[in-house]
Amino acid sequence: MRCPYCGHLETKVIDSRDAEDVEVTRRRRECEKCEKRFTTYERVEMVDLYVKKKDGKREPFSREKLMGGIASACVKCNVSHEQMEAAVDEIERQLRQREDTEVPSSLIGDMVMKKLKGIDKVAYIRFASVYREFADLEDFQEELKKLLKK
Repeated sequence: MRCPYCGHLETKVIDSRDAEDVEVTRRRRECEKCEKRFTTYERVEMVDLYVKKKDGKREPFSREKLMGGIASACVKCNVSHEQMEAAVDEIERQLRQREDTEVPSSLIGDMVMKKLKGIDKVAYIRFASVYREFADLEDFQEELKKLLKK
């Protein structure tokens, strides 16, 4: 493991434990040259997932892109980074449990909306406005009515 501070290739593991998500191992490391400490997270590399877009194109599933979409919806909301990570972890876990390795983008969008609805209503509406491509104020009102009924 290369040290992120000095680039030295020799580091030692000081502490290793499973993170909250059992599929991730958290390791505390120390560089043998500069003696600075850093944390790494290791996860099992899974079979590649592909996302089928609305226009029919396929692209590799990107955990970072999913996190970016959720984070954009959660700007200025009372949602912690840990809550967002947990949502991404859960969505990715559900996608990987499917038999098919090609996932429609609409399924991912629906899963994100369901998660955000349970975390923060404002983030949910923000995401829904982009995902469902609200054209005008009436579309917002309809979604708000559905939200308020539940």
